[in-house]
Amino acid sequence: MKVAAEVCPKCEGTGWRPVTNGTDRRVTRCDCRLQERSQTLLAAARIPKRYEHCELSEFDTHFHPSLGPALLAATKFVEEYPLEKTGLMFVGSLGVGKTHLAVGVVKALILKKGIPCLFVDYRELLKQIQNSYNDSVQVTELELLRPVFETDVLVLDELGVMKPTEWVWDTVSLILNARFNDNRTTVITTNFDDEPAAGVVRSISPARAAARSETLGDRITERMRSRLHEMCRVVKMDGEDFRQKFRSASFR
Repeated sequence: MKVAAEVCPKCEGTGWRPVTNGTDRRVTRCDCRLQERSQTLLAAARIPKRYEHCELSEFDTHFHPSLGPALLAATKFVEEYPLEKTGLMFVGSLGVGKTHLAVGVVKALILKKGIPCLFVDYRELLKQIQNSYNDSVQVTELELLRPVFETDVLVLDELGVMKPTEWVWDTVSLILNARFNDNRTTVITTNFDDEPAAGVVRSISPARAAARSETLGDRITERMRSRLHEMCRVVKMDGEDFRQKFRSASFR
């Protein structure tokens, strides 16, 4: 036996509810439809199950002094969007909470403002694009990239983690330049220090250059790092690896 769908008592299923202010009578979108839209946008955002629980309100800032300002930057970004469309680039080592904040931003924008967002893992996106060149795959490169180009707010997670090649650099350039030219907001997370590529630092010796850790400039080219500085505000995060800390604690 079919069960009748529940009808919202506020709008009686129309999606609009009356609002009266003195003699002024009008209608506004009912909360039930706003909730439906939020759930649709959350599903479309493609947040990985591992991070579905992440909220800005649940972010723990006690592990390092830099985490408080990082949370404040994320919260302020949500408050000011879309009047301020400059994105954020969370920079820090593994496990300090960069992705947590990025997902928290996405969920807050969707639930509070109804903003379409998309979460993309940098490495997985590049692999999917490479796979699209296979004749047996039914999806094209353009079909993969269209939502990346067009979403209002894009989270590009773990930028630079893929081994750099000319093709990788060209693809990163295509994505970032397309979003920059269309004035779309991008939120970045990266494990690489926001420092110039080795060839740009003239004062460094060849021996030191060979021994130093790779930087974001090395991984995505200095030109694209410069472009990111036009697109995003850099938010540096330090501290212990949350995941290692909790994993160690569970064995004590």
